[in-house]
Amino acid sequence: MADTSSTSTATSSTAASTTANPPESKSWADQADEIDQAEQSADQADEIDQAEQSSASNEEGATAEINIGSLQVDESKRDNSTLSEPEDSSIQAVTSGDTMYKSAKRFEDLNLSPELLKGLYVQMQFERPSKIQEISLPMILTPPYKNLIAQAHNGSGKTTCFVLGMLSRIDPKLAAPQALCICPTRELAIQNMEVLLKMGKFTGITSELGIPADSANYIPISKRPPVTAQVVIGTPGTINKWVTARKLGMSCMKILVFDEADHMLAESGFQDDSIRIMKAIVKASVNCQVLLFSATFGENVKAFVTKIVQDLFVQDYNQMFVKKEELSLDSVKQYKVQCPDELSKIMVIKDRILELGQKVGQTIIFVRTRNSASMLHKSLVDYGYEVTTIQGALRQEDRDKIIKEFKDGLTQILISTDLLARGFDQSQVNLVVNYDLPVRHESPTEPDHEVYLHRIGRAGRFGRKGAIFNLLCSDRDNMLMSKIENHFNHQVAEAYSLME
Repeated sequence: MADTSSTSTATSSTAASTTANPPESKSWADQADEIDQAEQSADQADEIDQAEQSSASNEEGATAEINIGSLQVDESKRDNSTLSEPEDSSIQAVTSGDTMYKSAKRFEDLNLSPELLKGLYVQMQFERPSKIQEISLPMILTPPYKNLIAQAHNGSGKTTCFVLGMLSRIDPKLAAPQALCICPTRELAIQNMEVLLKMGKFTGITSELGIPADSANYIPISKRPPVTAQVVIGTPGTINKWVTARKLGMSCMKILVFDEADHMLAESGFQDDSIRIMKAIVKASVNCQVLLFSATFGENVKAFVTKIVQDLFVQDYNQMFVKKEELSLDSVKQYKVQCPDELSKIMVIKDRILELGQKVGQTIIFVRTRNSASMLHKSLVDYGYEVTTIQGALRQEDRDKIIKEFKDGLTQILISTDLLARGFDQSQVNLVVNYDLPVRHESPTEPDHEVYLHRIGRAGRFGRKGAIFNLLCSDRDNMLMSKIENHFNHQVAEAYSLME
């Protein structure tokens, strides 16, 4: 495999560019971490014959009118002190050994440095730990620093948990990598780095991004200097290249984090690269603490993750999970919209959903394949909408600019494959549209429950309200939706008013 890794930066992308149509899908990188696994599999599903489209379903179900006022963003009501996990959420913590953990009601209970406390209060503007942080942070920060497998709601403060964990373990006097965070996409790696830079502003801790650079900043890996940054956040392909080339040393590593760990260690995800990184760390730093965070852990993945942690890191580990039926977000309203055909889906988006979106905030439209993304992009642009589209075939610099445009509020409508389904934080997103429901690539007649949960978690973040619209136009779509409802034991209301 040709090496295309290069220098990286601890800052976010460059200034936003003007909106442009997406280029034709093409091979754009040969790193495993930069060919989005979910997208690649979904592209293959493009060739699978779809079920015949049916007329609008008349099956019985709950109906609902859309209350625009309830979805509008009110900045005056934003509460940074508490995040979006339900107050009655049942978080099950399973601890090992004799170590006693006391929940942290205040950040001062965690024995943090004054510099970190200042970052939390001044930069992050937090007032107290969220429920997930109350429970998980003592398990992360209390010696003997046991491994942790942690699941929690979208938007509940997981990123703060592992970023604070990394920053708190760093020896500022040691100019060597001591904390490593692995993410499935460059977008999530950049986002996590932004949180780390903000939270750690007053600490003097150094950091570096380990992601493939754009063409303008490319440096052959053989010519780049060894990594001396104390915290490294990156994608698995690039990190593996650095380790293999002896550019990223592991001997001083104290803490290893896998964000979106279920995808990182799933067979359909980045399992091979992730295990190679784990083995390299075990060989060089046997006492390194491992944190695995995600909003979802399927039973098969959970069993595999547990076995890997037991086999590679021969030490006690703690666990924290949320009941499956509590995973859907209470702050997000979900609707299904019956559409007679594919064109009707586009017209519903154009005439109803985007009109609603302009009044309440930003909109993300999820599609299953790159071809669908390009088709929908062209259709909406032809109707006069300013739309940006992101998918894995774009150049790195284009992806970075599109994300920056959206985060800066320069664009209001973003079409995405599942590249952004996980972990993408944008507080102004109030509407998410599932143009296509997510399916398992190995079994296209089965919905991907975890991806569905991650998608809907993009709306209504930070405790705000949000709405999800699932566009259904075939018997197959209705079957998939029914399976999702049964899985989460939640009936999704019919939004007939959108089709009137």
